[in-house]
Amino acid sequence: GRGAPPRAGAGPGRGRVPAGRRAVPPPRRRLGAPHPRPCGSRRRSWAMGGKRFCLGVLTVAVLLLAAASQGAEPPPSCEAVRKVFQLRRLGPLGGVPEFPQAGVDLQVCTPKNPTCCTKKMEERYQIAAKQDIQQLLQTSSATLKFLISRNAAAFQETFEMLIRLAENYTSTLFCNAYRNMAAEAAVHVQEFFTDVGLFLFGTDTSTEEFVNRFFDTLFPVVYNHVINPGPTDISLEYAECLRAARRDLRPFGNVPKKALGQMGRSLLPSRTFLQALNLGVEVINATDHLHFSRDCSRALLRMQYCPHCQGLMLSKPCMGYCLNIIQGCLAALAEFDLHWQRYIQALEELSGALSGAHGIEHVLLNFHSLVHDAVVQARINGPELSEQVNKVCGPPVRKPKQSPGCSFDQNKDDQGLKMFSRDSERTLTNRRKEFVGHLRLYRAFYGSLADRLCGKELAAAHGLPCWDGEDLVRSYTHRVVGSGIKAQSANPEVKVKGTDPVISQIIDKLKHVIQV
Repeated sequence: GRGAPPRAGAGPGRGRVPAGRRAVPPPRRRLGAPHPRPCGSRRRSWAMGGKRFCLGVLTVAVLLLAAASQGAEPPPSCEAVRKVFQLRRLGPLGGVPEFPQAGVDLQVCTPKNPTCCTKKMEERYQIAAKQDIQQLLQTSSATLKFLISRNAAAFQETFEMLIRLAENYTSTLFCNAYRNMAAEAAVHVQEFFTDVGLFLFGTDTSTEEFVNRFFDTLFPVVYNHVINPGPTDISLEYAECLRAARRDLRPFGNVPKKALGQMGRSLLPSRTFLQALNLGVEVINATDHLHFSRDCSRALLRMQYCPHCQGLMLSKPCMGYCLNIIQGCLAALAEFDLHWQRYIQALEELSGALSGAHGIEHVLLNFHSLVHDAVVQARINGPELSEQVNKVCGPPVRKPKQSPGCSFDQNKDDQGLKMFSRDSERTLTNRRKEFVGHLRLYRAFYGSLADRLCGKELAAAHGLPCWDGEDLVRSYTHRVVGSGIKAQSANPEVKVKGTDPVISQIIDKLKHVIQV
């Protein structure tokens, strides 16, 4: 094997041989035979649970030390291998030999001695090894994925609630202050806030376009009921002329420009924030469903299941050996590391930009005040506007009056909107700060992924004999490489050919969010 043969009696724990006394090699024992009681010197006052734990731990240590001292000799029976194969439901038990045999057709777990594996078992083990790692990846990212996806859904729901509340405020304004034109205005108010929602949730439109459209369509309504009211309504053709002339006539003064500035400063960061959260979920999904190369799959098989072929059911890989294989298999994911850290920093900055006077909460819930200012401005400039309109569109062309009164139900959705009070303790700003605070804990998620998987789940504890890909050894002697694709050129266990196109595409998206 690649590990140096261990000295007799050099194992850790209480079984160390005293200086000057000759080490007695552990007797060969049939696999599955009962162990001698290792805790006989303990006081009888121990609870039965403590005895069982002591027996279990020392049994594993004795097995591993014996195997490491003698080398991986073939087991006299494949019974233990058959039991685990059946327990894991890896395939039909009939394909597992009862006794070790020559494994001449094995591709990865090539034996020096008779083996308990066949080529079919090797194929099943390879599938299981990949599934094991995928399961570990999904488990390790589950909390992070839940954090991001839950908040993405919560922020979207909050934005939807904000839009409905802002629309209600604006419709209520017309019902209370300008009741005679409330029904006509309600259509344009609804269209405006629909556009706000479409923009926030990703539709390819611009704030300038729908803000200007709202004030364009509002002008004929205000002219008909405030600037130049009459016993009849203006015709559709005349209303269209007013719509087209609004930007030149500027009936609402600087209010549309002010509204446009506020919407642009609040909606774009909010939209980017939502898109960034959805991208975060995409990053985690790519982690959970990473494609493993053929060389990686074979390396995982060698690390996880080749020991089974030699009857070493309890062995675990050496830490360095595990790191080399996991670093190689997750090399593409490690490329996320720097971009992921910048992504979280960008979310922190976005969260700060969404607070205060430019925050979406403040801007949307005060939009009705801007609309009120616009109507007041048009009323003040009424006589002058009438003259300008006559020059551009001619005298008003009217039709029979059809404008109904206010039809808006101010109590609609009242129960649902009560929970979204401006004085609520859980404001949008607080929720964002809380989320970003939790997310900050995951800044090093991708940089430390291999260390966490090997250290917490896969590798043998320090000081115990471990599997190095060929045999049980005291320690792994090969160089341990770093993370990332470039570092894998020196990896002795896994060949990494290049970047993963799916990962590269997501990295480009992360870069875009960071730049925005």
